[in-house]
Amino acid sequence: MIYAYARVSAADQNLARQIDSFLAFGVPKPHIYCDKKSGKDFERENYLRLLKRLKQGDLLVIKSIDRLGRNYDMIIEEWARITKTIGADIVVLDMPLLDTRERSDNLTGKLIADIVLQLLSYVAQKERENIRARQKEGIAAARRRGVRFGRPLQPAPPGFAAVAEEFREGNMTMEEALRLTGLKKSTFYARLREYLCTQGEEPPLHRTLFGKFPPDSKK
Repeated sequence: MIYAYARVSAADQNLARQIDSFLAFGVPKPHIYCDKKSGKDFERENYLRLLKRLKQGDLLVIKSIDRLGRNYDMIIEEWARITKTIGADIVVLDMPLLDTRERSDNLTGKLIADIVLQLLSYVAQKERENIRARQKEGIAAARRRGVRFGRPLQPAPPGFAAVAEEFREGNMTMEEALRLTGLKKSTFYARLREYLCTQGEEPPLHRTLFGKFPPDSKK
């Protein structure tokens, strides 16, 4: 029997390109298994169903090797499970050398496929690591330039200045200020800093005077 497996890592991504490739290869549509889930683990319903169906001598078609896993170890483990433990063959459409089907010299063919698989899996993992490293470097550089990440802080509500003044003068407790503004404590502090800066005062001075501002490390 011939089967195929398609995967995308997000629900809004499209499986059509992979499925079209399988149909063109000759895989019957009912034998195409699909998942829309990250490859960080193999708790994927249709992938597990497929593994239960695969038998020795069957053929599994995939579009690219990263459909089997997200890193070198996972790809190698799944490849060994399918080709050695189950005894099925694999064809990778994006890499014709990764084809374990019978050839004139099947031992050589499987050896070539295993070597190419390990090289490509290693390269794929290194590229993912390099991408993550570049992302971290970019985020660090942006933070040094003052770029803020994450959800934007809730804006100061109408009448915030009056509440800030009362709080600054010690005429209002934090609980009262939060109730009147509807802000969380961290957001209230952030908006209070902004307000005080507009009054020509520096935030470090406010921390010294009031002792109410959390350290910079807890912003």
